[in-house]
Amino acid sequence: MDESLEEVPAARITNQGAENPVMLVCEHASPFIPAAYDRLGLTQEEALSHIAWDPGALKTSLALSELLKAPLVSSNYSRLLYDCNRPPEAPDSTPEKSETITVPGNQNLTARQREERANMFYYPFCDAVSNVRNSFAIPPVVITIHSFTPIYFGEKRQVELGILHDEDVELAHALLAEGEKRSSLDVRLNEPYQASDGVTHTLQKQATAFGLKNVMLEIRNDLVSNDEKCQKMAEKLDTLIRAALSHLDINLQVKGA
Repeated sequence: MDESLEEVPAARITNQGAENPVMLVCEHASPFIPAAYDRLGLTQEEALSHIAWDPGALKTSLALSELLKAPLVSSNYSRLLYDCNRPPEAPDSTPEKSETITVPGNQNLTARQREERANMFYYPFCDAVSNVRNSFAIPPVVITIHSFTPIYFGEKRQVELGILHDEDVELAHALLAEGEKRSSLDVRLNEPYQASDGVTHTLQKQATAFGLKNVMLEIRNDLVSNDEKCQKMAEKLDTLIRAALSHLDINLQVKGA
């Protein structure tokens, strides 16, 4: 095994034991591809682009974790090695192509190679999320944080904040109402993706299966392109989440308390 794989765990846990019953998850937090994988045959620019991770999502999640006083579980590896928001049986768990870019290192993987990737990246990440979820004294709300590119297949996306849900619609609808009332952002429900696109796997596996309130947030990545923007977005999300949860009779500890 490559030494870097031994040194870097599949998941990073921040603020474990924080006061509030909210768990944040950021599955596409890092573009890191160990040297043993030779960038999966991609150029450096491709390996650092949005196909490899969700730019701005981790910094926004970290800031939001502090504001909400909530733990965060984030992935330490590129989603091109393994997309932790996809089950092992999904073809795009190790994508051969992302948008218009072919990923040479993922071409024609054998079943055994795909299993090795899942064992290395997916299952340990899932275990970390499960362990944090099980550490709460009361059932937590689960919120996953993502970012998306402003232009996809040449089409410009107007939505700025997407609120996605799977079977549980209550929190998503509460957040949409608060976003429309309190925010200047273009907030939309189930855009730019929806559950039928296969993007709610973490919600299904880690929240819906346990009867937990949950939602997925998608932020257009030009709005979180630097530290200042990430902090401002986290502050906006903190306000919306607290207001939405209050409608569900979930009141969080006051900031600064």
